[in-house]
Amino acid sequence: MKICIVVDDYMPASKKVAAKMMHELALEFIHREHEITVITPDSEISGKIKISNYESIRVCRFKSGSIKNVSKIRRAINESLLSFRAWFYCNSYFKNNPHDLILYYSPSIFWGPLIRKLKKLWNVNSYLILRDFYPQMFFDEGLIKEKSPIGYYFRFFEYINYKYADMIGIESPKNLKWFIDKEKSKNPSELLYNWASDNPVISNNKYRNMLNLNDKVVYFYGGNIGPQHDMPNLVSLVKSMENEKNAHFVITGQGFAVEILTKLIAKEKLTNITYLPPVSQDEFKIMLSEFDIGLFTLNKDHTTHNIPGKLLGYMVQEMPILGSINKDNDIEQIIGDNNAGLISITGDNETFLKNALLLLHNNELRYEMGKNAKKLLQNTFSVKEASSKILNSCKNL
Repeated sequence: MKICIVVDDYMPASKKVAAKMMHELALEFIHREHEITVITPDSEISGKIKISNYESIRVCRFKSGSIKNVSKIRRAINESLLSFRAWFYCNSYFKNNPHDLILYYSPSIFWGPLIRKLKKLWNVNSYLILRDFYPQMFFDEGLIKEKSPIGYYFRFFEYINYKYADMIGIESPKNLKWFIDKEKSKNPSELLYNWASDNPVISNNKYRNMLNLNDKVVYFYGGNIGPQHDMPNLVSLVKSMENEKNAHFVITGQGFAVEILTKLIAKEKLTNITYLPPVSQDEFKIMLSEFDIGLFTLNKDHTTHNIPGKLLGYMVQEMPILGSINKDNDIEQIIGDNNAGLISITGDNETFLKNALLLLHNNELRYEMGKNAKKLLQNTFSVKEASSKILNSCKNL
């Protein structure tokens, strides 16, 4: 079967978890003897379209304005044009290369017009891999008013994005319920957890040596750094552990909240935390292999219950997970029931600190929870399970 994957960011240059997830899914489809084409924007190519092969996957890159690490207004404009540019630049390729199935990843929410045209052109079904709910997260964070012109604009494209999906895969049980209750979409939907390939790397202490951390227990946060991740909450934890001389925090990634993070670190004059610019996927894996505890935080005002993709890398490398989440998020039950880490509610600083200290001072607990995190990956968040679910669902459409 020929499968077309549409995603707004892709390997090898991308540092995003979404790009890595979709690449690992594509590789799994290749292993199952399917033929894969990835359609993705690229602001760096010189021409209008560039077709190449990457690890047995055909990648069709079309010219686009930047949608990563730019101002919110510029990003909104360039994302709004994704479908138009993809169809305009790749029209000939689409007509000469029909596919049997379309998979598209959201965010971005602006793929709907392209999917509509491809479904009509090829007469095929489409599967939407829906992760974070935008623009709902913007509304929750107070960045956009829901009943405003820009709010209605985003809602319209969100609706189009859902409308042309024959099946929608949603990342957690509570998010699935929220989606069914809130959106009342007529399209069928199902639970589709995030996934990762179980390919750990062996530590060579590159970053521990470079940062002089060989005698430290290191809490590691890696990935997107946005308003939804509540950097003030993280910095508050770091500050409360200033006197724990054998503890250190390492943060790496990119996003709109990096400036908030670095300013808070400077304001508080914190020496027990290091921020590093984003690195390649290969370097990121090295970091994961060297550090001790996988860290994440979520904004307490969120009404949805996403499972951050960064947790997958922590699980691959057998890291116990330390998290702070919005109320009623599935993660608390998923991590807690599998004894893979310690979770608290954002705003409960006392429990967040207590959990951090428990992992700091109990080597056996870190080891046990790290092993359980790996089992959780293998049993629930494997790329084989995800690919099977997608293919079986599409077979039954």
